[in-house]
Order: sequence, then C-alpha cells, then structure tokens
Amino acid sequence: MENKSNGFALVPLGVFIVIYLGISIVAKSFYAVSVIIPFLAAALTALLMNRKEKLDKKIEIFCKGAGDINILLMILIFILAGAFAQVAKDMGAVDSTVNLGLYLLPSSLLIPGIFIIGCFISLSIGTSMGTIVALVPIAIGIADKTGISTSLSVGAVVCGAMFGDNLSVISDTTIAATKTQGCEMKDKFKMNFLIVLPAAIITTIIFIILTRNTAVINLDSLEFNIFKILPYIVVIITSLIGLNVIIVLLLGLGLSGLMGIIVGSFDIIGLFNSISNGISSMSELIIISLLISGTIEIIKFNGGIDFILNKGLRNFKSKRGAEYGIAVLTGLVDICTANNTIAIVTVGPIAKDISNEFDLDAKRVAGIMDIFSCGFQGVIPYGAQLLSAAGLAAISPFEIMRFLFYPYLMLVSAIIFIYFHWKNKK
Repeated sequence: MENKSNGFALVPLGVFIVIYLGISIVAKSFYAVSVIIPFLAAALTALLMNRKEKLDKKIEIFCKGAGDINILLMILIFILAGAFAQVAKDMGAVDSTVNLGLYLLPSSLLIPGIFIIGCFISLSIGTSMGTIVALVPIAIGIADKTGISTSLSVGAVVCGAMFGDNLSVISDTTIAATKTQGCEMKDKFKMNFLIVLPAAIITTIIFIILTRNTAVINLDSLEFNIFKILPYIVVIITSLIGLNVIIVLLLGLGLSGLMGIIVGSFDIIGLFNSISNGISSMSELIIISLLISGTIEIIKFNGGIDFILNKGLRNFKSKRGAEYGIAVLTGLVDICTANNTIAIVTVGPIAKDISNEFDLDAKRVAGIMDIFSCGFQGVIPYGAQLLSAAGLAAISPFEIMRFLFYPYLMLVSAIIFIYFHWKNKK
C-alpha cells in the first residue's frame, strides 16, 4: 500500500537539482555534462529510500513507471520523429524551405518574414534547434546587407523557432505534454494556437515597425527545389486532419527518403545511415524519459505526489490556481534544467495527478505545460537555443534577449488566457 503525503519522498528531485546545478556552476556550462548523470543519481536515490520496502519491490515499481504504455508510445514517437527530421534535413528540405520563403518575401519585410519563415519551419520540423541552425546564418547575412542589428535579426529567428517548438505535432514538447496528460495532439494544437496567435501577430507588427526603413536587397539568387518541401507539407496537413501521429511520421519519413533518392541527395545506404543518425540523436531523451518515469513512480509510491497535492498546493484552492501552479512548476523546472522537454517529462506525471484532483481538462494542462516550458526555454540565456544562436552570430545571448518578443508575449497570453477562462466560468 502506498504511503500518503510524504515530503521526504521528493528528495530525489532535490538531488537532481543540486547535482545538475552544481556541475553546471563548476563547469560554467549547463551542457558540460549530460543531464542523464544527475537524473541517474536521482533514480538511484529513489531506489535507496524507503527502507520499509525491499529493493526488489522498489525496482519493480521503478520498472512499472518506466514501462508505462504512454511512456513507451512517447519513445516510439521520439524515434520516428528523430528519423524523419534527420532524413528531411539530409535530403535538403530545410534549405529549400528557407530559400523559397526568402525568395517570395518582399525585401522590405525581411525581418518579419524571417520570423514567419521560422514559424513555418519549426512548425514543420518540430525542433527549435534545427530552425535556428538553418536560419541564423541567413539572418546574419541579411543584417550585414541591410544595416539591421544582428541581435534583432537573430532574435527574429529565435522567436520563430519557439513558435513551432511549442505548436508542432512532431515537437518533443508536444509529444511529451500530450502523452503524459492523455489527450489528442490535434486538440492541444487547436487550443494552443488560439492562445499564442495574438502573441505571434503582435510580434510580427513589432518587427515591421522596427525595420520599416530597411534597405532593399536582392535575394533572387537563392536556390530551392519545391519538391523537397513536400514532406513538410504532407506532415502538417495529415497532422491537422487528425491522422495518427505514427502514420504521419511514417508518411513523412517515407516521402523524405523517396524524394532524397530521386533527387540524388543520398542512395539507399545513405538513407539508412540518415535514419540511424536521426534515431541516435534521440537516445539521450529516450534514456531520460525512462529514468524520470521510473523515479516519479517511486516518488508517487512513497507519498511525494500526495504531499504536493495536499501540502505544496494547499494555496491553490481553485481550478485557476491549480493551472497557475502547474504553469509555475513547469517554468521552474525548465529554468533549473534548461531543457523544455525534460521539464515537461518531469512535471507531466505530477500535473496529471493535479489535473485529476481538480478535474482539469487534459488538453488545457498539456497546453499550459508546453507554453510555459517553451516560453522560459526561449528566453533563458543559458538555454541551448540562445547559446547556439549567439554562438553562430558571435554575439552575447543577452543582446538577443532584448528582441525575444514572442516568448515574452506567449507567456503573457497564457497568463491572461487562464485568468479570463475561469473568470468567465464563474
């Protein structure tokens, strides 16, 4: 029988935070050591706690959590998403998408345009990092030719990258949020889109105002192949009509592979290597998901989740308060881990219990976690997104932070959305 309301059961989470932050401070980098190490330490701590139970019993509980059907399905989706993203990239889909967008846009709207292109690419490929790596070099070139601030141009890319990181149905955060809460991706997408659309529109207007006197340049020399963009279009359309995400990713992967062979981007051996590389790129996330799920199951068994519900959330006496509590918890974990997917996977099981306690809508909880994890991830100067963008542009992450209008506005929109939703319910 499970122990109830035991704050000591949360020690493994404290161990993770102390080790992760300690290593990061000593190494002066949040990416000096894989986050697997502190999560492994947390898992071992959870297994060593509660001496009333035999080790075999605790290992069984850990494996039960790690082997949960939703976790295994999430891992399968991670595998297919990684394979699709890598094959599409190696086939040349990213370059063609970027160049076509820049070719079609009026030169006077390049910065707002690069934000919109970033939104489309990140929505298509489901990764902010891939979008940043693809667009930042072009953003730097635009800044050099127009006299626009490099930090402004790069900021537009990061804003667009975080749009799709939050919304894309093949994004790690969307997959993690929906699977931990047990809701449909399309339902979460529709709700999230309505929340962040005002933020995206206002961001576009701000970029237009800031760059309205931009000099015209010629981008006609950009090369693109319209056929290479088809996999992204197919993925978006099939996702929005409600096709199963496994089928969506298999269609995208198959079409990307076929197009790559037809246009000569790779042969059949190259295709298989690309798929392997894409799957390998998700290995750390898969291991982390297993460790977190098992650890959270032991914490739950020892009474940690009940403690959060009965003690940690005692000030949240309403559904609105519970949603704000989930939002704050997700944001804090993201700030500590500098990884929005890990933040969602970590908070997800706790949020599910909170959701059950307060009878919250699963898609709302998934959307709130996704928005607040991506919002904070997009603005912390030590996050992978800002570090990679700053590194490519050879500027400080703090210079870019001034122009991250979309993540800031996304968080504001979500706060307002939660407030007025429950106000209207009253």
